[in-house]
Amino acid sequence: MDQVDVAVIGAGVVGLAVARALAAQGREVLIIERGTAFGTGISSRNSEVIHAGLYYPAGSLKARLCVRGKALLYAYCAERGIEHRRCGKLVVATREADLPRLAQLAASGAANGVGDLQRLDGAQVRALEPALHAAGALLSPSSGIVDSHGLMTSLLADAERDGATLALASPVTAGERTAGGWRLRIGDDFDLLAREVVNAAGLFASEVATSLCVPAPRLRYARGHYFALPGRAPFQRLIYPLPVDGGLGVHLTLDLGGQARFGPDVQWLPDTAPAALDYTVDAALGPAFEAEVRSYWPGLPPGALQPAYSGVRPKLHGPGEAAADFLIDRSQPGLVNLFGIESPGLTAALALAEAVATPG
Repeated sequence: MDQVDVAVIGAGVVGLAVARALAAQGREVLIIERGTAFGTGISSRNSEVIHAGLYYPAGSLKARLCVRGKALLYAYCAERGIEHRRCGKLVVATREADLPRLAQLAASGAANGVGDLQRLDGAQVRALEPALHAAGALLSPSSGIVDSHGLMTSLLADAERDGATLALASPVTAGERTAGGWRLRIGDDFDLLAREVVNAAGLFASEVATSLCVPAPRLRYARGHYFALPGRAPFQRLIYPLPVDGGLGVHLTLDLGGQARFGPDVQWLPDTAPAALDYTVDAALGPAFEAEVRSYWPGLPPGALQPAYSGVRPKLHGPGEAAADFLIDRSQPGLVNLFGIESPGLTAALALAEAVATPG
């Protein structure tokens, strides 16, 4: 039976960051990915936003790892020449009645160590973004965007430089704890003994844990759709409404070429296996998206939005429930399970890797 020091299950941005951190310590690392390429799941189906750390309860893993991860990510992108832009973000209150929620969000950000937030009134907002309708806004100068594929390519290159190996089309189908570590069944007939295992399987994290015969929380799944605007939008910054149940609202993000994308909405899904999920974007959702966007951009041309892509998020809470924190589970010897790694997982990836690689 083949043996390895550490098996990292999942080659999304978090799995690759973890593999990089462990390989840099001199560990023998095998990255096991069920797909035929790295980063084709959650990591490639998001807004590519570098979050500042506004939305999460003080002291939570999401708050701490987002703020830490943001600093690590900007430094890493600058060092490696990965495309990114610190373009800033406006969180918008479109009604006077919503201004107290901006104050709450500013207080939350300050409690998390985000020290550059600025409260703006309607006139100040329009001075920055003339096309925007707002009674007020919160400016987050340290929010930005990143080329997620370029980031993952660099993380994998770093890990491989330090001896890590990527195995594609290699689903973990079963496993058990043994005296020497964890015996993993890969596919139908290949067995691997890993002294330690990191489960960074994202949508499939609970499924993988169950296959290893260890307890796993129930994951809930929410699909978010995105629409794109052909041409250029009249904005220089990311534009976010106030958060909604299950997400951050239909916001405007910019890609590195300047094209605007709008989304995601929140569509809670039945408790079905992630492999069965449909990523199709129904064009019939367009009018509802337009209505959301026009609340802060009244000048959106009718019929301008085009279906783009969708993504699914693994959540540890359901509709109407308080948002759950990341869960780093070390309850089993030699096994780290990462559950509920949704937004701000991209921003927090390097900090999550740091936490896994330096426990305690």
